[in-house]
Amino acid sequence: MFKKALTATLAIGLTLGLAACGGDEEAGTKEKSNASVGERVEYEIVGIDPGAGIMKATATAIEEYGLEDWTLIEGSGAAMTAALKKAYDKEEPIIITGWTPHWKFSAYDLKYLEDPKGVYGGEEFIHSIGRLGLKEDLPGVHKLLSQFKWEAADMEGIMVDIQDGEKPEDAAAKWIEENADTVAKWTDGVQEGNGEEVTLAMVAWDSNIASTAVISNVLTDLGYEVTSRQVEAGPMWTGVADGSVDALLAGWLPVTHEDYAKEFEGKYEDIGISMEGVKIGLVVPKYMDIDSIEDLKE
Repeated sequence: MFKKALTATLAIGLTLGLAACGGDEEAGTKEKSNASVGERVEYEIVGIDPGAGIMKATATAIEEYGLEDWTLIEGSGAAMTAALKKAYDKEEPIIITGWTPHWKFSAYDLKYLEDPKGVYGGEEFIHSIGRLGLKEDLPGVHKLLSQFKWEAADMEGIMVDIQDGEKPEDAAAKWIEENADTVAKWTDGVQEGNGEEVTLAMVAWDSNIASTAVISNVLTDLGYEVTSRQVEAGPMWTGVADGSVDALLAGWLPVTHEDYAKEFEGKYEDIGISMEGVKIGLVVPKYMDIDSIEDLKE
């Protein structure tokens, strides 16, 4: 009799305990769902390199939108995408600094937050920037860069291949082979090289890695000896301005690299726009129920 009573008591206790735990979980879930966006992401925006133009624009956005409680986390592009993947796989909220073109928009279902105050500007353009005297010294290289124009989808395809494990030069070579007509327009009337050395400066952005790999391959096929120097954005522009490198393919204007363009004005040549319709801003997964930077104040 005592054994039966003890068993019954334990069973009742276990049931009540499980019910209590379930109640705690439900309460925790409800509390989490009722939390503000800021509370759910601990008032953090995941950024990239501290010297990047998008970081300056985001610091301005925090001020303009009255987000005094928010912190912009400095890091790198790789760290940002790693944080995005971790959150996305668990369908957790996250806010990142983002730009297009980038492979993450092909890999994940993302959206830009609306920017009613226009802090991030409108449409951005990627410019090819050359050192003074490039046209006279290396006319073939200059002409190629002046005719170099492509679409975001082209660049993103290369970025996805690189992200999947291909070497940049291999991904670029495959794209060149599959897009011979486009490359023919770039090289139309371009003087072939005879082993002349060409130095390109680049930053470790997926977009710039892709574009530099493509142009490096094309120049090599034309007979030039190409060297790529990976540096930060500041030294990249400095190299073109002081003539130690021939060109860069990542002049994001008018917002992202505005400071560098103004600082070195008159010391470089804006050869032309290679891509239109690029964009920067704050990005979130589409499963997050917010649409504007204004929503971060709630």
